[in-house]
Amino acid sequence: MPHRSGRRTAVRVAVPVAVAAVIAAGVGLVPALADDSPPDLPTLTAEQLVAKALGSQAQTLSGTVSVSADLGVPSQLLAAGGGIGGAVGSGSASGSGSGPGGAGSESGTSSAAAPEAKLAGLLDGEHTLRVAVDGPDRQRIGLIENLAGYELIHNGDQAWAWDSSTNEALHLTGPQGARPQGHPGKAPLTGVPTTPQEAARQFLAAGAGTTAVTVDGTANVAGQKAYRLSVRPTQSGSTIGEVRIAVAADNGVPLAVVVKGADGGTVLDVHFTEVSFAKPAAKTFDFAVPKGAKVTERKAEGGPAAAPSEQVAKDAAGSVEGLNVIGEGWTAVLSAKLPTDGPAVPGDGGRGRHGKGGPAALQSPLALAKALGKPVAGGSLISSKVLNVLVTDDGRVFAGAVTLPVLQSAAGVK
Repeated sequence: MPHRSGRRTAVRVAVPVAVAAVIAAGVGLVPALADDSPPDLPTLTAEQLVAKALGSQAQTLSGTVSVSADLGVPSQLLAAGGGIGGAVGSGSASGSGSGPGGAGSESGTSSAAAPEAKLAGLLDGEHTLRVAVDGPDRQRIGLIENLAGYELIHNGDQAWAWDSSTNEALHLTGPQGARPQGHPGKAPLTGVPTTPQEAARQFLAAGAGTTAVTVDGTANVAGQKAYRLSVRPTQSGSTIGEVRIAVAADNGVPLAVVVKGADGGTVLDVHFTEVSFAKPAAKTFDFAVPKGAKVTERKAEGGPAAAPSEQVAKDAAGSVEGLNVIGEGWTAVLSAKLPTDGPAVPGDGGRGRHGKGGPAALQSPLALAKALGKPVAGGSLISSKVLNVLVTDDGRVFAGAVTLPVLQSAAGVK
């Protein structure tokens, strides 16, 4: 099988994994594309519609995003992921002094407001987000949860994250004029898609060559007339059966993404319930530290908006050896080798014995991976409805939105 390495290649060929594991955003197993009276629109070919979506020049929007994730990720893995996220956040803070308007700032400590600590919780269940975008320099994402909320704000060379449940804020600063990763379709705040626009653009840009795309009628989504795309793998062995994308007829902005598993069940539903393409007010991207908030300072190298996810990647690279990509497209497999001697990570989400935390809860990454899996030929399998991970007996790891036989083939298991 062809061998590739490098972050850009890994992201492109592993987008089916990203689409499954990341669209950590939104609400409800509600059929986003359900429609009693679909609009009558001019006929477009699949090629024209894909070009329309990828070439959309819309730079401003605001609205409500609803997502439901039913990926079947083991609860133990979600708990461990939250603990790892918090640990990662603790190692990347810098600076000190008084937080503006808050109770003070700290460095070298973890923050409950760190985006890394929030992502794991978005891999399952229902969530609602308020989003606003004004070009590549201003974005705001608000997660609405019961009586609490979470905010991510990027405004020029400043970025803030705030968790209302703990009244903690994370302040990221970058070089003057630093810019994020391009247009709003590249997930500038979190490194993962949080809107249908981001998810669809990433997916369509990376699926060429291993994908069959057809136009599947029209629909009304969030008050907008839209075309529907059906995207299916041409390869066998993927755990994803189909991705349905609704594309706005007027400006090409993707309005909804529904991911179906190989068995036909919905595993992910991300869609706008309200959307406007008017320019958001400038004050939308202002942030004032709430009274009494604990503020953690962090230097954002290479651009404030990209810093949270890039820091995770840097820290992960330090503990994962030989990250490679095997295959391509829908059946791409990421391979790596986990160290057996650390760094230690929380084995139960950081709670420790009797829920008090402490060294007793720490395990090596390899020990944790094996503990979460079930025995299969060649090692242990950690499985979900979309993402599967094979940890071999000799400490190698193979992961992808693929079936076990594909992982075993990549690992050379007979």
